[in-house]
This record gives sequence, structure tokens and C-alpha cells, in this order.
Amino acid sequence: MIEIPFKRLDAEILTAVIEEFILREGTDYGAQEVGFSDKVSQVRNQLEIGDVLITFDPKTENCTLLTRQQFQRSMQATVPSEHKQLDDTDAYANYCQDLDGLG
Repeated sequence: MIEIPFKRLDAEILTAVIEEFILREGTDYGAQEVGFSDKVSQVRNQLEIGDVLITFDPKTENCTLLTRQQFQRSMQATVPSEHKQLDDTDAYANYCQDLDGLG
């Protein structure tokens, strides 16, 4: 798994990656509903401050967003690579847990 610096992506591509992640993962923001454009802004802000990273797995050719902690855990894992990849549901659950720790 490799990190893709978000600043290297064209603005249109970056927006598409963020939107695809939000749509793929779904979100639960509790009692207050958050609009789609607000979700995009929140993720973009998290990328800018370095809490969230864009990653690419050349083996599966999958691009996703992970928290910095998730990325570090995946890089430190001693489990063979075919077992250390998170599926989308696990990635989002870990993403939410890590974000709770940031607040």
C-alpha cells in the first residue's frame, strides 16, 4: 500500500476520489444530518491537516482514504499482505473510530 499525496492530484480528480469514498462508505453523523457538500469539505480538511491519507494498493488496484493511524497500522502489520488489507466496511469503521479520537 502506498500513500498518494493529495496535492499531486488534479482538483477534479481529488474531488472525485473524496466523493466516491463518501458515497461508497455511507455515513452516520448522528442526530444532525450533514449535507453531502459539507461531508466533502470535512474530508478535504482532514486531508489538508494530514489526519486522512489517500492510499493506493497496487495489488488490488484499489484507492481509498485511511486515517494516518490506519495507514501506520497497515504498514507495521506482520501479517502477509493478502490478510492485512481492510475491506471497505472495516476501513470506514476504523476511520470513524480514529476521528472520534481526534475531537
